[in-house]
Amino acid sequence: RQQLERLDWLAANLLELSKLDSGLVMLQLREEDLRTVAEDAVDHAEPVAERKGVELRTHLPDGPVVQAHDPPRLGQVLGNLIGNAIKFTPPGGHVEVTVAATDDGASFTVVDDGVGIDPSELEHVFDRFYRGNRRREERAGGSGLGLAIARSIVDMHHGRISIASTPDVGTEVLVTLPRDVAASSPADPHA
Repeated sequence: RQQLERLDWLAANLLELSKLDSGLVMLQLREEDLRTVAEDAVDHAEPVAERKGVELRTHLPDGPVVQAHDPPRLGQVLGNLIGNAIKFTPPGGHVEVTVAATDDGASFTVVDDGVGIDPSELEHVFDRFYRGNRRREERAGGSGLGLAIARSIVDMHHGRISIASTPDVGTEVLVTLPRDVAASSPADPHA
């Protein structure tokens, strides 16, 4: 039963990635507060973090960070990044989620003090099915599709996603979004 559930989950992720890459998914852009996306993703991940003994911290600006985005899709990105951070952080560790307004848009940052990623692997982390070296594979399973899906969604927002990491110190993932997503978004028929 577990194997069937895993295969179903894998098939759903492959279908999702295929739709994203082929342009079959259209963004539903809304001018809303990005803090809400972060709060929802953290609330959803909190039970998993508590069970594992990882502290989730959120840093949000006092005022709203309003700009056009697809809330469920960005929630999917943040949920994946937070989930990965929790998965690769040992009990007693920390995961910090930050939202900030920038001069040309906004950013999300997810930082952990987990196992980190070897520098030789950083260029592959967004590749489909890439799961890292054997040591990390043994610590946590996965399909290797989550970061590929996250990158596709960020690309659809004409944003950028980057990872900096040091083995045995931790990882920082930065997502930056341009202020004027709607002007150049693939979801805009006038683009």
